[in-house]
Amino acid sequence: MSVHATAYVDPKAKIGKDVFIGPGAVVLGNTSVGDGSYLHNHATVGSNECTTVMGKKNIVFPGAVVGGTPQDLKYAGENTRLEIGDSNIFRECVTVNTGTVSGGGLTKIGSHNLIMAYCHVAHDCIFGDHIVVANSSNFAGHVIIEDHVKVGGVCSFNQFIKIGTHSYIAGESSVNKDIIPYTIARGNYAVSTVTNKIGLERSGFSKDEVAALHRAVRVVLKGNETIEKSIETILEQAEQKPNELVKHLVSFMQKSERGIAR
Repeated sequence: MSVHATAYVDPKAKIGKDVFIGPGAVVLGNTSVGDGSYLHNHATVGSNECTTVMGKKNIVFPGAVVGGTPQDLKYAGENTRLEIGDSNIFRECVTVNTGTVSGGGLTKIGSHNLIMAYCHVAHDCIFGDHIVVANSSNFAGHVIIEDHVKVGGVCSFNQFIKIGTHSYIAGESSVNKDIIPYTIARGNYAVSTVTNKIGLERSGFSKDEVAALHRAVRVVLKGNETIEKSIETILEQAEQKPNELVKHLVSFMQKSERGIAR
């Protein structure tokens, strides 16, 4: 462990092996920093009130505040949590808040994510793995992001929405409904417009898998049917044997509470 003389590490904090804590960096409260993590100068991890658990090989850049208390008027100093997996990168001035009691008390970031400069992840958000968020995008409370999502710069996400796996959100979009998996969404307010074919092929899905999924997505986006009827049509076309991608698409729509953006 290497801690610069000008850094501050709370006596309650637990610091793993081979951690670097740079000049002016601060580790506060009941915070765990996993092995091999790197806190650049003037990075802040944790808070006096809450618990932050950070896995291995995370990198926190200057000015970022990871584990700050919720920006919620209902928050009254409770000990809520932020849990972070492994190998994430939080670029300059990113803010990630802990959860709230009313939201379950937990904000969670998975592994292998890149959150670029000046992004904000609010209380009770749940992020999966292999997510990339470009600069200055903001996530309100209780947003769920599934794995392998890509988000362009300067995007805004309303509370309680869900973004499906392998979707792509174009820059400067505002999102106020659920974005179905495997699609490209854009606009203000954003709607899904096409299947994310290139992204899926780059992720290693076969042409047959992508083609079957594309047929299902077209039913949702190009037809004039309700979501319920669209699901029936998709299952009929698949002869009740949809591939795993189509199954997830159907399950996502069935569980949507905020409505589908289309």
